[in-house]
Amino acid sequence: MADPIQSDPVSGVSPAQFTRRAVLTGMTLGALLVPCNVYSGLKIGWSFNMSIAAALLSLGFWRMMRRAFGTDDWGMLENNINQTSASSAASIVSAGLVAPIPALTLLTGEQLTWAVLAFWTFCVSLIGVMVALGLRRQMLIEEQLPFPAGMATAEVMRDIHDHGQEALARLRILLLASLVSGGAKLVDGFVMKIPKPGFPQGWGWSAAGALKTTGVSKVTFKQLGFVIDPSLLMIGFGSIVGIRVGASLLLGALLAWGLLGPWALTQGWAETPSDEAGPFWFGSLVKWLLWPGVTLMVTASLTSFWLLYGKKLKLKSRRLFQFKPRESAADEIPAKGFVLGFIATLALGVIAQVVIFDIAFWIAVLAVLFSYLLAVVAGRVSGETGIPPIGALGKVTQLTFGLLSPGNATANLMAANVTGGAAGQCSDLLHDLKTGWVLGASPRLQSLAQVFGILAGSLAGTAAYLVLIPDPQSMLLTREWPAPAVVTWKAVAEVFQDGLAALPEGSAPAMGVAAVLGIALGWVEKKCAERGRVVFPSPASFGLAFIIPAWISITLFLGGAMAWALERRVPDWHRRFLMVLAAGLVAGESLAGVLHALIRMALE
Repeated sequence: MADPIQSDPVSGVSPAQFTRRAVLTGMTLGALLVPCNVYSGLKIGWSFNMSIAAALLSLGFWRMMRRAFGTDDWGMLENNINQTSASSAASIVSAGLVAPIPALTLLTGEQLTWAVLAFWTFCVSLIGVMVALGLRRQMLIEEQLPFPAGMATAEVMRDIHDHGQEALARLRILLLASLVSGGAKLVDGFVMKIPKPGFPQGWGWSAAGALKTTGVSKVTFKQLGFVIDPSLLMIGFGSIVGIRVGASLLLGALLAWGLLGPWALTQGWAETPSDEAGPFWFGSLVKWLLWPGVTLMVTASLTSFWLLYGKKLKLKSRRLFQFKPRESAADEIPAKGFVLGFIATLALGVIAQVVIFDIAFWIAVLAVLFSYLLAVVAGRVSGETGIPPIGALGKVTQLTFGLLSPGNATANLMAANVTGGAAGQCSDLLHDLKTGWVLGASPRLQSLAQVFGILAGSLAGTAAYLVLIPDPQSMLLTREWPAPAVVTWKAVAEVFQDGLAALPEGSAPAMGVAAVLGIALGWVEKKCAERGRVVFPSPASFGLAFIIPAWISITLFLGGAMAWALERRVPDWHRRFLMVLAAGLVAGESLAGVLHALIRMALE
């Protein structure tokens, strides 16, 4: 049995925590869960932390095995190794699978094989692991940053290991939600298409201006995407992100798809939808709307990022005088081992860039070194807020390498992939290390679990990506796969490659207005008090609504509204079960989507 949590979070480490079954369970669960993040990342640009789901699933499985075969008890520290490995595998998407890698294919036509893609994502993630180990003592012990996701995972693990019935109740909710969500997806894929309810077919207004001259007589709400997506995954994600993000998405969708999109069509700036566009005009309108949307997200993210980073520098000096817990030397990462690991990952990252993408040697070296600088920022911001500023950091790296190697889309995307991906992976892994620190786990053993996790994730995640998207150039940036992160990375790379000629007509003034709005919203978000901030839209979500279909924003809002209502009506149920319910909805539909793609591939 694992030792209980001690008042000193670094005491009572069990030597049995790093077991063969703990690592293999984590790798297996991570390989099963990473397709969920690939699927959701290409749908809405977000991924889900799988730590809690992995902890619940493993506990349920090994308790069943104990009753059936008398296996050893599944201890809490053993489960921590499992969730570390599983979450590391599931977070492999931050290594570029849902952003720069598909963007590179769209721009250059280069499609990497499974072996090369797996090797690349492993290299990028391994840099993130080494960076996280280098920052661990400073951020977790010296500064004692909270890392909310890591703390939440530790609390859940304490609950489920101390109270067996609580674990069983949460596991039932998780599995039931997964079955319902997955079943609905399979019905939609194989039995009958579940309709998207919305306004009556003819509701809309008469076409005007340039649109009317093309023969289009009417613009309907359905064509603009104002329907409800019957996706339980979207409901689950909406309940996770909450009412403020959901309302921001809805407001952004109304502005983008209800006002700016039709206006661009009337002016002749947006591409006139063809008969092949079907009942929805997403593919035609997003080519114009993405530019103000990306501008708003980039300016807002950078504004918030710099304002918050200044705050972190002040917090750092204040925290240096706080209590610094003692840590066992046997469990600490040895300095010599870290230096050797750093040199090895530096060499591996540089070789991968030069050999796979023919990136200049000095840019490849700079990309790896730059990872450490941005990881400090990503880790600190994520440690305080729980939200890594990966969107903003990605644009910083693209801007940097766009200036260093202008006109080179491959260097712009893939060198930035190393830097942004490693920083993102680092911030994710620091949350896992926070969980281990609270539970009294060995950081040395936890770091090994992370390496095994990213190995499993790189193999399974890249396979899932290639199965889901065998032809990125025809499948992405469509209503089925909006891929908003791909849109953003591709748009920035196009500007550095082609200059302002890449912009569609009429988009430059819209981008100017969006830049001002993004800066203003970013400033308000960081300067307002917490209570006042609630009434202002989230700028990142507001901009995201420009590049995903309106029905996704509407359904995410409904999920957030449902979660908000549950929190007020049944707060205890909300606290205990909402997160696992949402995780089940996300995992069920995602895994069913991957299964649907595999079956369709086999039939073809």
